[in-house]
Amino acid sequence: MSSEIIGLTDWLKTPPGAYLLGWERTHFDEAVSDVFGYHALQLGLPELDALQANRMPHKWLALESPLPPVAPAPADGATAAPAASSRRAALLTDSGALPFPESSLDLVVLPHTLELSRDPHATLREVSRVLVPEGRVVISGLNPTSLWGLRQRRGHLYQRWGYDSLFLPKTGEFIGYWRLRDWLRLLDFEVESGRFGCYRPALTSQAWLDRFEWMDAAGERWWPIFGAVYFLAAVKRVRGVRLLEPAWKTRKAPAAAPAAVANKEPAARSRPPA
Repeated sequence: MSSEIIGLTDWLKTPPGAYLLGWERTHFDEAVSDVFGYHALQLGLPELDALQANRMPHKWLALESPLPPVAPAPADGATAAPAASSRRAALLTDSGALPFPESSLDLVVLPHTLELSRDPHATLREVSRVLVPEGRVVISGLNPTSLWGLRQRRGHLYQRWGYDSLFLPKTGEFIGYWRLRDWLRLLDFEVESGRFGCYRPALTSQAWLDRFEWMDAAGERWWPIFGAVYFLAAVKRVRGVRLLEPAWKTRKAPAAAPAAVANKEPAARSRPPA
């Protein structure tokens, strides 16, 4: 990997980046399609529309810094360089201080947001604050205990010797799957589902990635926790709060059952003739 690939945005344009982005797009669509409510927020990664399959009326994309301007198309008809993303952020904000009232959002998605955040603990606390009781958070992150993570650690070792051979982006701190589950549990989140994906080796060539396509099916069966990326969905639990479902149908009051008379004196028994 050349030294030019220094950030996640540039790395996603490479063959392994596109491979990971395609896997995440599929699973974000599955995770958010059946989450209902009114307000949803995606924090970070404009290259992926993680709320595309969600049907909430109000959806926002929040970023910590503005995107670079999109280059105009050349006048002579030549092909322009691809832009980083055509999506525009609805707001610019610090992930540790979201401009939303407490308990105001129904869904928050964090695609690689925590590993790129300056303070992932503060980001998770803010997500817990703005989510309504029973609200959902969906998170994806790079798995340090994978073939990709192993090559990244080896690349850091080579950097000490003067070689630049990192495979994954240089920025960010990768958070382990089980470590993240512990963080969520401390914030009263209950993990509903979790899985791993992208089991192909850490290769930069599209041709070689295609040759190892069989490892995706084999990895899910034989070594599921060693996928290059993890994906989990959690729900915010609040003690003493019970979600009330709307009464779609008016129920008729049950007919009163006839009451039995318990204090009525029993009828006098007929005596036999003397």
